[in-house]
Amino acid sequence: MTMPVPNTPDEQTLVRIRGLTTVLSGKKVFDGLDLDIPRGKVTAIMGPSGTGKTTLLKHITGQMRGDAGEVRVDGRNVPELGREQLYALRERIGYLFQNSALLTDFDVFENVAFPLRQHTRLPEVLIRNIVLTKLQAVGLRGAAALEPSELSGGMARRVALARAIVFDPMLILYDEPFVGLDPIALNQVLKLIRTLNQTLGITSVLVAHELEAIKQVADHVYLIANGKVVAQGDPKTIADDGSPWTRQFFGGEADGPVPFQYPAGDYAEALGFSRSSP
Repeated sequence: MTMPVPNTPDEQTLVRIRGLTTVLSGKKVFDGLDLDIPRGKVTAIMGPSGTGKTTLLKHITGQMRGDAGEVRVDGRNVPELGREQLYALRERIGYLFQNSALLTDFDVFENVAFPLRQHTRLPEVLIRNIVLTKLQAVGLRGAAALEPSELSGGMARRVALARAIVFDPMLILYDEPFVGLDPIALNQVLKLIRTLNQTLGITSVLVAHELEAIKQVADHVYLIANGKVVAQGDPKTIADDGSPWTRQFFGGEADGPVPFQYPAGDYAEALGFSRSSP
């Protein structure tokens, strides 16, 4: 079953995906995927492991190209962009990596300053002001001189978020931002995501598994499985929509549309037994 995507006007949609088909190592990851990300909202992408959630983010940033279909960001079809156009688009997209991906040889200040040093010729005084402003936004201006090894998991995630917004992006992609966070750090990150979204008008896309956290921050959620959107809606009510997909995923059931066993040959034959054996 495929859930239809609402036909929202182009000016209200920042990311529009139509008919995306991607085959990796003989496996169809996306099978005609349709999906819209509205401007200025927080959209969550959920689904079983291995369904291509992180792969979808790579399509949006142009790191991967599908075998068919369109991935439009701000009206431009990403697979058709030239190198300079793609790099220009990426400067308008912030990316929060799964493990924060801080540079261990740099302190907090230099981690946040890194994109500015790599992609601009700004004077040092302006770089300093921008970095301190972003660190202030995530509550870590006082930690500017700390090394990554001195940070807690929650602090590292916030530093990574400061780096992700250093160019004042139109879009932030969060890849599993809640993994490994204690309840205090989790609430801090949730508050930051919502605050940045509201105050800066940023569009946010979250890849995550934690429904309770998603309920607190997301405006809309897509559930992806078998290469398509199988459910979507308000995160507060999607788990109760009655579909077998949501019942299995949010209920943690082994049996359902997503098989527990990876496809394999005959079990007895693999163990060396024949059907005629006693």
